[in-house]
Amino acid sequence: MISAQVQLASYLFASILFILSLGGLSSQTSARRGVLYGIIGMIIAVVSTVLGQGVAGHAYIIAAIAIASVIGLLLARRVEMTSMPQLVAILHSFVGLAAVLVGFGSYIDPHTQAITGVSHSIHLAEIFIGVFIGAITFTGSIIAWGKLEGKIRSKPLLYPGRHMVNILLVIGCLVLGVFFSMATGTGGMLYLIIMTAIASFIGIMLVMAIGGADMPVVVSMLNSYSGWAAAAAGFMLGNDLLIVTGALVGSSGAILSIIMCEAMNRSFFSVIFGGFGATPTGPAKAVTGEVTAMDHSEVAALLKEAKSVVIVPGYGMAVAKAQFPIKEMVEKLESENKEVRFGIHPVAGRLPGHMNVLLAEANLPYDIVLEMEEINDDLPDTDLVLVIGANDIVNPGALDDENSPIYGMPVIEVWNAKNVIVMKRSMATGYAGVQNPLFFKSNTNMLYGDAKDSVSKINGLLH
Repeated sequence: MISAQVQLASYLFASILFILSLGGLSSQTSARRGVLYGIIGMIIAVVSTVLGQGVAGHAYIIAAIAIASVIGLLLARRVEMTSMPQLVAILHSFVGLAAVLVGFGSYIDPHTQAITGVSHSIHLAEIFIGVFIGAITFTGSIIAWGKLEGKIRSKPLLYPGRHMVNILLVIGCLVLGVFFSMATGTGGMLYLIIMTAIASFIGIMLVMAIGGADMPVVVSMLNSYSGWAAAAAGFMLGNDLLIVTGALVGSSGAILSIIMCEAMNRSFFSVIFGGFGATPTGPAKAVTGEVTAMDHSEVAALLKEAKSVVIVPGYGMAVAKAQFPIKEMVEKLESENKEVRFGIHPVAGRLPGHMNVLLAEANLPYDIVLEMEEINDDLPDTDLVLVIGANDIVNPGALDDENSPIYGMPVIEVWNAKNVIVMKRSMATGYAGVQNPLFFKSNTNMLYGDAKDSVSKINGLLH
């Protein structure tokens, strides 16, 4: 057992490490160090909590931690990089469920019932709010996982008056909160259970109403929700470190969501209220032109002629694990004094930073990986763009088709380059479920097949 003073000092040190961890994650060069800070901080937090005053049953706690750690390690090692968004989403649901269970446990705790006066009212408010946020996070994250995993359709579930229904449900929760706070003893349990059911339904409907193309922002927003749920649990348990950690996660997730919404020309509040990714009512703009295709030798010839090449990766690259032969291609082209760069869209893949992580996994240099805003201005002077497994993020309809579900979302304007090669398995639509006019443009050619196999074959033709 450790004293309260030692535990407080440990919590302070862990909090500092968590802040340093977030700071490290802001840069690719310091990301590994940031992750290490986070791991050390979490170990200190867990150990100091388990060994704190008033904690009993250490054998059971240690056994539970060991079992959970083994499960987590096995699952994480089995998850492919393409499935990381799903893993993150389902982990958010665990945080929400934990907040709900902590809330119910805190409510029936005899210590809670012994509190009187204003302190009791404040604690009941903490419980009610914590369970409310946790329930929304729990079910919303499960729906997000289902959409990312393909278990639930990616198209938004919309119905007339859905916003009014959500508002009425929230008002109903507020009324239940009043009754809950007025109940004596554990008499408010029924109100708490009903509110949990309503909040769970709200979480389902909020995420169901969001289109597939916008899921990366939703995952980021759910990350924020999970942080606030953890902070609420910290208030219920009187754990300062949990409050600080939850606030860090909640605020950083909200900031990331705001940044991504600005990058996608979306409204931050439409994310919160589930109006994101709505399907337009008018007909989509007619696609004109003819789809043309090339073989590997023709693409290799274009690469040999090009002086400047931009590679735009997408989810298809992640599925094919093509980042490693792509690195080989980059090295071959650079050895011939060609300028090669990457253009990364903020929501490429299905998780913020998904493509950056994949390219870093292949040890590609950071200085040639540019953001969308940096690369778009240079595309008119680019000889060749290779679009590898990307679809919605290079769709011209986002700029010129007001009836497109992704209208208003900034995209990488690859069609402004001299030549464009799109590597895809087929002409299937992207995650947003809309046709891409890029494929029909006169300066665009398709290269069908697995991205990894295609890039490897092209590499064999480059001398």
